[in-house]
Amino acid sequence: MRHFIWNVDPAIFILGPIEIRWYGLFFALGFFFGFQIMAQFYRREQRDLENLSELCLYLMLGTIIGARLGHVLLYQPDYCLSHPWEILMIWQGGLASHGGFAGVLISLYLYLKKHRDMSFIELADRLAIPCLLAAALIRVGNFFNSEILGVPSNLPWAVVFARVDNIPRHPAMLYEAAMYFVVFCVLYVAYWKTSIIQFPGRVFGTTLATCFLARFMIEFVKENQVPFENRMPLNMGQLMSIPFILTGVYLIYASRRMPRAAER
Repeated sequence: MRHFIWNVDPAIFILGPIEIRWYGLFFALGFFFGFQIMAQFYRREQRDLENLSELCLYLMLGTIIGARLGHVLLYQPDYCLSHPWEILMIWQGGLASHGGFAGVLISLYLYLKKHRDMSFIELADRLAIPCLLAAALIRVGNFFNSEILGVPSNLPWAVVFARVDNIPRHPAMLYEAAMYFVVFCVLYVAYWKTSIIQFPGRVFGTTLATCFLARFMIEFVKENQVPFENRMPLNMGQLMSIPFILTGVYLIYASRRMPRAAER
């Protein structure tokens, strides 16, 4: 069976010391489109757009710092503690999505200490929707980097990542991208067409429960990132997904008893 061969250069172009990569482009597009979507929400709800740029800066820093520290602490603690100067070298790769998500939550908390125009859960509900699109785009960036590979497979849609090896594999990063994009579309339409946003925690909870459940399941067709995971019944990605799944289920349930935002 002939499989699709993927052999795209991760760099779009190199100009002297400057290298522009596909991953960086998709990462930036995630923030660009996320800002536009949040601006739509703010206009609909007649909120002040002045602070939105500052929120975007908080989120960008929280995502990058959290993702890098998450990778260091979860996957390479011994190496990075013995080579602490390499912790800052994010251009060499090594970003963990669970750490990035935790960084987003921390940045939201810090932002809301300065701007108290809505509650944490209300902002998280709105922000969860564009974050899903950003997460999908970042996983497409992983595809261009030929990273986060799946295990070998003979399925018709298996991909040979020629820059890694000649083995057809599950395109696990595209599975995640597709799931995140589907949930984004559903919740984006629900925001405009239903009253879901009036129940604080429901959108955020749905995002956590569905996406981290998908992440948990997709990990079964992923290669482990570090050797010590081979000895574990569940890898780090799955273990770190469980608390988020449970939190999401709780928020969905609790949103049934919370007062509608419009009434408050």
